[in-house]
Amino acid sequence: MAPRLKLVDSSLRLAAIPLSAATLCLTVTNHQDNTDLGPVAYKNIQGLSYMAWITGISAAYALIAALSIWFIKCSASKPWLFFLFDQKMITYLMVTSGAGVSEIVYLAYYGDRTVTWSEACLSYPTFCNRMKLAVILHALALFCFIAFTVISAYRAFSLFEPPSLTPSKEVEAADNTTSRAAA
Repeated sequence: MAPRLKLVDSSLRLAAIPLSAATLCLTVTNHQDNTDLGPVAYKNIQGLSYMAWITGISAAYALIAALSIWFIKCSASKPWLFFLFDQKMITYLMVTSGAGVSEIVYLAYYGDRTVTWSEACLSYPTFCNRMKLAVILHALALFCFIAFTVISAYRAFSLFEPPSLTPSKEVEAADNTTSRAAA
């Protein structure tokens, strides 16, 4: 891998770690009491628990992958492993957790009158503000993950030659044989 691309890749992976850690801290410490309605915490909302787990796993993976880029020699399978874990596992999980929590935040702020859900943020403003900040930090970490997923895809697929734009001799021979048989 080119040194500049290696630096960008590892920098993006390292940038995702504090964003993920901040998201995790905001999520697991988020709670608020309301004398009328009772307390609310992230454990009460399954989507927030899911995001906390995915964020922790993603931060650990980003650290291991960043160190692996610099300290483990590259084999032919390593770019494919990065691509598999970057795209298929981590980025998709981050998208699903972020989408789920974004929907929760939306409903908390605006409610849903058709099913008689009221705006919870009127009763729990601190909880909602911290939840919104956690979603923003999660989205920033997700952008880092998407960027280094593109880099890992480039690394994995650059191991192969691009397809030829001119027909190969075998294709031309097959075409000539087919056209003679038709004539």
